[in-house]
Amino acid sequence: MTGTADGSGAPRRRIHLAAHFPGVNSTTVWTDPDSGSQIDFSSFEHLARTAERGLFDFFFLAEGLRLREHKGRIHDLDVVGRPESITVLNALAAVTDRLGLAATVNATFNEPFELARRLSSLDHLSGGRAAWNVVTSSDAFTGENFRRGGYLDRADRYTRAAEFVATARELWDSWTPGGVRRPFAHSGRHFTIDGEFTLPRSPQGHPVVIQAGDSGEGREFAASAADVVFTRHGTLEAGQAFSADVKGRLAAYGRAPGDLKIMPGVTVVLGDTAADAQERAAAIRQQQVSPQNAILAAEQVWGRDLSAYDPDGPLPDVDPVVDSDLVQGRVRIGDPLAVVAKWRAVAEAKGLSLRQTVVETTARQSFVGTPEAVAAEMDAFVQADAADGFILVPHLTPGGLDDFVDRVVPLLQERGAFRTAYEGRTLRSHLGLPDPIWKS
Repeated sequence: MTGTADGSGAPRRRIHLAAHFPGVNSTTVWTDPDSGSQIDFSSFEHLARTAERGLFDFFFLAEGLRLREHKGRIHDLDVVGRPESITVLNALAAVTDRLGLAATVNATFNEPFELARRLSSLDHLSGGRAAWNVVTSSDAFTGENFRRGGYLDRADRYTRAAEFVATARELWDSWTPGGVRRPFAHSGRHFTIDGEFTLPRSPQGHPVVIQAGDSGEGREFAASAADVVFTRHGTLEAGQAFSADVKGRLAAYGRAPGDLKIMPGVTVVLGDTAADAQERAAAIRQQQVSPQNAILAAEQVWGRDLSAYDPDGPLPDVDPVVDSDLVQGRVRIGDPLAVVAKWRAVAEAKGLSLRQTVVETTARQSFVGTPEAVAAEMDAFVQADAADGFILVPHLTPGGLDDFVDRVVPLLQERGAFRTAYEGRTLRSHLGLPDPIWKS
């Protein structure tokens, strides 16, 4: 979608915005006095209403299928009691009008018919605002909660996910746009099902599909099947490279660049001056990396019990354990040997303690500055083809988006880089995505 023209006459690309409800991650600060509940409906409603007031494309919920463990115990700083995403979004459909509603649901531990029915129900109830963030898992620890616990090889996770999405779309297409129901039959490597789908074709035809994988297989899956990519590439150069790579794969699947929106997850810290914003960002980093968090982050990398180490002292002088089960249900940070080498180099070059090193290497805000500076930087990022928009991940629940909506969104609108009103009713219309072609 394009906006108003700039001085050169070139069309200005419109920014897409989405809101991520803070959950189990290193960004959220649950100890802050302004932090609310992660389970009360009022928290979800506040953030969703704020996002809709800001004319965001969609509201995004993560998923947690098992409480993570650390040293054989439930992770001390994890959130206990995370509601199931689609249930929450069905409730939010009644208190919002235009905002898209995106649920993260695992393609490894669900079945196509059941999930296609739940997503179609959400699309009907919301008037065409449903989205599915497809995630996969080869984690046997999480799999223990399910009948097929841990059976799926890592190499098979995207083949199952691709077939899952294709099968769901077959189910959604088993009703014609005119309301005629037809039997369906699918026979593949992972699923063999046949019968009749229970819901007529929903307002969007197919709910929007979001994907977050960054591996080669993940990028190929995104190019073949996704409508939106949720990525971690936060710098302009990395975003340009990622966008060019993924969108360069679309033609092989008969798709155009506009058929896929790339939206990195970002954080924003605002201040009345640049110095004020930097000071606030530094204070937030200290909240995010408490002494306890610093040790936990290091243990995740080293795969060792580091409780005897001082977070304000030097880095551990031992090598990491490459295949450690100290932490369960959490992805370790890259190659432990490479990460430790990087941390040691940073600590030595800057004279940093363990905690300071964790702050330096893990707790970075994406956009820090005055509202005017943040609006200009976000706009420049999109105009440079580094992304199509952003998924904002606030550090506070539920009021973490309030300042952005009040202070940055109007400036983006003044620049002609963001909508001043919703122009359609469905999430596909917000994103400027084509309607799915019904396949007979």
